[in-house]
Amino acid sequence: AEYMGFISTENIGEKPDEPFVFLMDAAMLGVGVGFDTEGAGKLVVKEPKQPAEKHVIEDTREGWVLSVSVLLQSFLKPDMPAVEFDYSKVRPAGQMLKTFGGVSSGPQPLINLHQQLTSILQKSKDLPISVTVIVDIMNLIGKCVVAGNVRRTAEIAFGDAESSEFLDLKNYEANPQRADYGWTSNNSVFARIGMDYKQASERIQINGEPGFAWLNNMQAFSRMKGRADYRDQRVKGGNPCLEQSLESSELCCLVETFPFHHDDLEDYKLTLRSAFMYAKTVTLITVHWPATREVMYRNRRIGCSVSGIAQFITNRSLHTLQQWLEEGYLELVQQDRMLSELWAIPRSVKLTSVKPSGTISLLAGATPGIHYPESRFYIRRIRMNKTFPLLNKLRKAGYTVEPAVGSEDSTVVVEVPVDVGNGIRGVADVSMWEQLALAAFMQRHWADNQVSATITFDPALEGKHIEHALQYYQYQLKGISFLPRHDYGAFPQMPYEQISEERYNVEVAKLSSLPRQASELLPRTRSTIMRSTEEQNLTTHKMEDAFCDGDACERKSRLQASS
Repeated sequence: AEYMGFISTENIGEKPDEPFVFLMDAAMLGVGVGFDTEGAGKLVVKEPKQPAEKHVIEDTREGWVLSVSVLLQSFLKPDMPAVEFDYSKVRPAGQMLKTFGGVSSGPQPLINLHQQLTSILQKSKDLPISVTVIVDIMNLIGKCVVAGNVRRTAEIAFGDAESSEFLDLKNYEANPQRADYGWTSNNSVFARIGMDYKQASERIQINGEPGFAWLNNMQAFSRMKGRADYRDQRVKGGNPCLEQSLESSELCCLVETFPFHHDDLEDYKLTLRSAFMYAKTVTLITVHWPATREVMYRNRRIGCSVSGIAQFITNRSLHTLQQWLEEGYLELVQQDRMLSELWAIPRSVKLTSVKPSGTISLLAGATPGIHYPESRFYIRRIRMNKTFPLLNKLRKAGYTVEPAVGSEDSTVVVEVPVDVGNGIRGVADVSMWEQLALAAFMQRHWADNQVSATITFDPALEGKHIEHALQYYQYQLKGISFLPRHDYGAFPQMPYEQISEERYNVEVAKLSSLPRQASELLPRTRSTIMRSTEEQNLTTHKMEDAFCDGDACERKSRLQASS
């Protein structure tokens, strides 16, 4: 199960540091977080008063988060003193982290964050807080978490569809200073039914952003079958991959299933029952944020997802898939009714979604979510912490390992050649219109939350049709993103890169076998917590990371415009 969340900035005038602190705390726990820019203009940035007060930073997650809270309050609340930080208690770089695993980064990433936040806020003093400043703060926090050596981070920023300021955030010619950290979030607009999509569609053809979230549809509909039920009117946004509608401060629980791996529908229903029971059980767990506890205990939101859809359609049929989805959904409704009554808790406000997936589906031998593979032969790039013990074995086995663009100090990218076999079409053979139709099909027959889909398109042949396609599909979807398909790749280190059979054979010929002993692979499970201190020090993560696929949001990776 995976957690992800959303926080709104709309009440920033009352609690100015709260949304930023929530995101940092959650990100350091491995939770991907979405946020909006509704707080823009709701407070004026002030210059802190002198003399400065000393603040000693404790060497804990809470200590780092508190330091950012104190710094932000000094600028965002009136008549607050300036802050002078003492980093002496933060352990030096290179020391082992026994609880989170991995190696300490030392205080430098936090020092950099404090300096960058101070610079941005000083330049904004006596001005209303802007869309850019809100997103800058969130993005810089994300970069600090990545540089902290233990966690990846995933963010999505939501802005007004008519805000040129928001739309230009990843225009690094207009905002060159943001190239260093703008990559940490996907950027999507809150689209309105009937709006003019021309301006946004033109930008999509350049770098694939912005994405679109139809908040009215998210609030009004469960599955989009034509009748609104308004079960989710409090929804304010979504998670970084946008497969979950979320209220502010809400976390949700995701599980993933693979219908193509089942021989028949009855067998698949057994899996759905087990997956749902596990996810519902996770909603019983408490969290340390009071506002989050309140909304989670009320909603018990679950996203039971499906992957391997391309395989299922190719080998069975779209009609068979429709039958499985409809009957599977009814099975989950029955399970929710039974378990909620048995445990005396509220029924879940929503039950199903479609994750973009990625690493999890690859481990299961499935195509990710509703996406078709890049091609029969492709390179899959996976981001890993540079201290992960398995990396040396991957290098020795012949895999290409290189620094991650934008996070060179903390992260590497591993290239894995893949052959998905005969039969399944590559994404280049699936038109933009068919991909949109499949997303709408899943939103109608399965996802009462949302479908996370990145629609790849040929800029020359299909780019001009995006604004027209959105006019049709705005009535059938809750969210969507696009990615231009170029022969050279839209961005450095794309997660998927089409290659020829000849190159695949060359890449595979370089590889030797990885060690097969479980002790050598250092599984990331809770049981590793019970190992000796020496073994713990070798393990990068003691628990599964808790958002998307335990590493990074799939859509964020595909749209990583760094750079």
